[in-house]
Amino acid sequence: MNKRYLKFIILFLSFCSIFILSGCQSLTQKANTQDNWSKIKKNKKVTIGLDVTFVPMGYENKSGQITGFDVDLAKAVFKKYDIKPIFQPIDWSMNVTELRNGTIDLIWNGFSATPERKKNVAFSNPYLSNEQELVSLKSSHINNFKDMNNKVLGVQSGSSGLNDINNDPSVLKNRIKNNSPILYNSFTNAFIDLTHKRIDGLLIDSNYANYYIAHQSDPSMYKVSTGKFPDEQFGVGMRKGDKTLKDKINLRLHELAKNGELKKICQKWFGNKYKSPLLNIEKYKEE
Repeated sequence: MNKRYLKFIILFLSFCSIFILSGCQSLTQKANTQDNWSKIKKNKKVTIGLDVTFVPMGYENKSGQITGFDVDLAKAVFKKYDIKPIFQPIDWSMNVTELRNGTIDLIWNGFSATPERKKNVAFSNPYLSNEQELVSLKSSHINNFKDMNNKVLGVQSGSSGLNDINNDPSVLKNRIKNNSPILYNSFTNAFIDLTHKRIDGLLIDSNYANYYIAHQSDPSMYKVSTGKFPDEQFGVGMRKGDKTLKDKINLRLHELAKNGELKKICQKWFGNKYKSPLLNIEKYKEE
């Protein structure tokens, strides 16, 4: 094979690669800007991405069934539209990528509507409150964020807690050992390491922490404290172009709040073991 021919082949393959990548990017951009409601309505299904270890919002129980607060809420929302929610387990750190690529239609699993996420994702009206809590063992004598000086901190990859740590390092990041937390793919694994003292503290969503601790054989072994990170609100994440889907979800959230079904779902999962995180949906309007 002469050099001129080889050069031609290389240029041709490079052109093909650029063409294919451009085509994929165009399809992805189109998927993010188009309104997919008619397609979802026609197929009678909507795919929801979730972390199946995030109790009590959406998780896989001992029987292998995906259940939880957000699972019940999603079913109640789409029941009116005769649409079946398909719950798709995903790597939580890749949730926005999965949404952008069209492998899921919604992120609905205790998804905090943070300013960073709003740059790439459209959110429904909020329905639950949340905050970041530092969980430690009482035996470690960690009573506040300042006590984490040179201590090992755990946090979930892709979580709003990790965003808070990086956005305001003076609160916690600059205190912890190596100024960097240990990253976990799930809070369940992080709690296991905390219990076995492989980490000293765990920054975690309050809804998960409170539920998990309340269901342990000895809840008193844990210490929970809060710092100066901003309060959060859970919402449903979707592509920017899905304006009709957003309107349909918001409408149903308001209806479920008015008829009391949302409160019943909240009571089912949170009970009276700690303060209900349910927001007053009626005061929220479209942005």
